[in-house]
Amino acid sequence: MKRTVWFGVSLVVIFLIAGLLLPKWLLFLCTMAAANGVVSLGIVLLMRGGVVSFGQGLVFAAGGYAAALLSNKLGVTDALLLTAAGGAAAVLMTAPFAVLLARYRGIFFAMLTLALSMVLYGVLVKMDALGGSDGFTMSRPTLLGMKIADAWSGYVLYSIAVVATGLLSIGARIYFDSSRGLVSLAIRENELRVEYLGASVTRVMAANFLLAAFLGGAGGALAIMALGHIEPNFSYWTTSGEFVFVAILAGHTGVLGAFAASFVLELVRSFSSSYFPNTWQMALGIFLLIVIRFFPRGLGSLIKK
Repeated sequence: MKRTVWFGVSLVVIFLIAGLLLPKWLLFLCTMAAANGVVSLGIVLLMRGGVVSFGQGLVFAAGGYAAALLSNKLGVTDALLLTAAGGAAAVLMTAPFAVLLARYRGIFFAMLTLALSMVLYGVLVKMDALGGSDGFTMSRPTLLGMKIADAWSGYVLYSIAVVATGLLSIGARIYFDSSRGLVSLAIRENELRVEYLGASVTRVMAANFLLAAFLGGAGGALAIMALGHIEPNFSYWTTSGEFVFVAILAGHTGVLGAFAASFVLELVRSFSSSYFPNTWQMALGIFLLIVIRFFPRGLGSLIKK
């Protein structure tokens, strides 16, 4: 555990220092990669138990809308509080469904989570109080009660994302190595045997779902603070598909793979949309096929080696 904490803190410090040397466009790209990587880390957590969520856009949107509403309506502007509130809002929204979803596997789990995400999308589109299909903007957050200067806004938001994702990643790594985290791997292999050994598969899977929801909500809050605007498309199925894309690239073997895959996705999408504006989706598909062919266990396995 101590080694995990020290390694995580060291990486956070390295990325904070490196951020001082990055251009503004790359700072924003890294900020979004960190936010989206946290959301995909939730899917990686579920993949360790043998299920894949196609509705991670649900918690992503829940966290983003919660952070934006707290900032605009209640005056809560601290970035760290908004991040935690986004994660808590996502957990509260998904808690009523956790036990139900924990009983399903395979395509049934994936489709149920997708259905929940699309229900939220339909509700958000129809709610004029939340901006309808256009969404609404969010004011710039503060940090520990201090306003963020325009000249440093990009780096400060990047730093907030790096620190928040660093803490969440350390927590995820500790959970992966815990007894409950290892039981998740056992469930993936043979859940009937796990039940015979006395562990509750339903409880473990429900807990994993809620933890994945918290990660998704926190990532949604970080993303909306960087973008400054939120809309119902945060909950649309294509958004959830991108998170699944990243999780497949990352694999289920580790934590760093989710952020490496998220950064690679943002980089490939950015350059593909610039040089191949009409076929950038095809470029992403080809890239995914190459990774699956040469790294079937994801980029995380390469980092682990």
